[in-house]
Amino acid sequence: MLKYAANLSFLYTELPLVERFAAAGADGFRYVELHEPYSLPPADLRNAALQAHVQTVLHNTAFGDFAAGERGLAAVPGREAEFEKQLHAAFVYSSQLGNKLIHVLAGVADAASAAARATYVRNLALAASEAAKRGITVVIEPINTRDMPGYFLTTLEQAADIQDAVGLPNLKLLFDCYHVQAMQGDLVRRFERFRDRIGHVQIAGAPERHEPDTGEINYRYVLSAIAVSGYDDYIGCEYRPVRDVRGGTSAGLGWRHTVAP
Repeated sequence: MLKYAANLSFLYTELPLVERFAAAGADGFRYVELHEPYSLPPADLRNAALQAHVQTVLHNTAFGDFAAGERGLAAVPGREAEFEKQLHAAFVYSSQLGNKLIHVLAGVADAASAAARATYVRNLALAASEAAKRGITVVIEPINTRDMPGYFLTTLEQAADIQDAVGLPNLKLLFDCYHVQAMQGDLVRRFERFRDRIGHVQIAGAPERHEPDTGEINYRYVLSAIAVSGYDDYIGCEYRPVRDVRGGTSAGLGWRHTVAP
C-alpha cells in the first residue's frame, strides 16, 4: 500500500515549521518529509513529530546559500569539506527525526564537466558509505531546468549512470513525477524502467506544481501503475497548494479521495 507523506516545506506554510507536523497529523497524514530542517533544533522537530503522531521519512542535505544560487554542494568541485559538514548535519537530524532517507542535493554545476561528475561520485560514495552504517538510504533526484537552471542532475538516465559509478546498494533514485514530466514525460514507462533503482517517489500537478488533481498528469493512472508495480513505500506530496482558490492546504486535500489508490 502506498504511504503518503506531507512535504512540510511546501504544505501548511501558513504555519511555523514546528506547527506543521500537528496540522499534517490532524489532516490524516501519518508520514511527513521536508527539505531543510536545519533552522530549528532537531529535538524541537522530533518532539513536534512525536506529539503529532507522525513519522519523518525524508529530508535533504542543506541548499547552502540559496540567495546566492546554491542548491547543494555534492557535485561542486572545491567544496568537498563544506559538503562533508552538510552531510554530518544531515545525519545528526536524521538520528533525532528517525528518517531512513536522505536526499543529497547535487548543486549547480556543469553536467558536462568531468571534474563535477568525479566530485559528485566521490561525495555520493562517501555519503552512501556513511549512511549504510546508520541504516540510511541516500537518494538523488533529477530536477528540471526550468525550476533550477544549471542544476547538475536533470534526467533519470544521468542519475542511473551516477548510481552505477558509485556502486553502493543504498544509493537510490528519487522519482519526482513533476520533474520527470517536465524534462522527459512518459511517466509510467519510465517508472517501470527504473523501478528497481527507485527509493522514493514525489508527486505534484504539472506544470504549475499545485495539487495532484490539477494539471496535465493523470495521477489516478500513474499512482495505480506505481502501486501495481509492487512499490509500497512513501509518496511525498511535494506541491504548492492553491490557496487563493481552495483556502489553504487542508481545503485542497480532496485529491486523496479522487486520484490516490
